[in-house]
Amino acid sequence: MAKKAPRRTAERILEVSLELFNRFGEPNVSTTLISAEMKISPGNLYYHYPAKDELINALFDRYEASLNELLQAGGDVADVEDSWFFMHSLFELIWQYRFLYRDLNDLLSKNRRLETQFQQVLKNKTRAVRAMLDGMSRAGSLAIDSRELDATATCMVVVLTYWLSYEYVRDPRRALEPESAQLAMLRGAHHVLNLLLPYLEQGQRIHLLGLVGAYSGSDGG
Repeated sequence: MAKKAPRRTAERILEVSLELFNRFGEPNVSTTLISAEMKISPGNLYYHYPAKDELINALFDRYEASLNELLQAGGDVADVEDSWFFMHSLFELIWQYRFLYRDLNDLLSKNRRLETQFQQVLKNKTRAVRAMLDGMSRAGSLAIDSRELDATATCMVVVLTYWLSYEYVRDPRRALEPESAQLAMLRGAHHVLNLLLPYLEQGQRIHLLGLVGAYSGSDGG
């Protein structure tokens, strides 16, 4: 049986950096720590990524590519079941790159490229959520005045974007640890979609309440 080729060093650097950034927060992780964790020389790391910002930008590019692919499904959402799956999928991706959201303000203040690109991320999220609301309206799952669509989509994106920050403030020692992932994402999806309750058709409203009911006891928010 042929041996698998070893993963390229540049790829391993990104994987280890993502793990450390997620665990400790990007400001608390130096390139020296990354190279030590990988048992490679700092010079080897600098050969592939001469600056820490290049590491961050490479990880952000991966996140943005995955996000844009996922957001394309927004227009296919027709009911609460679809919207729940869509939101939970978004939260799963955000969790995978949670250091971006945990340290967002700090990252944007230091990284001009990230500052401009994250503005586009917000626009793309809002556009996809608006498409989701339009799809649900066409399917009869949602009855919302067209004048309220933009504001509702924006509110949903705000909760989607800052939910993990809220989780972190509630429980800084445990909120962003792997064992907290499932409940954090479920609570986030719950609160984003809860913004639709006043507009949902009665059967859809009952269905949404049934989906989130199991988690409301542990919500705390």
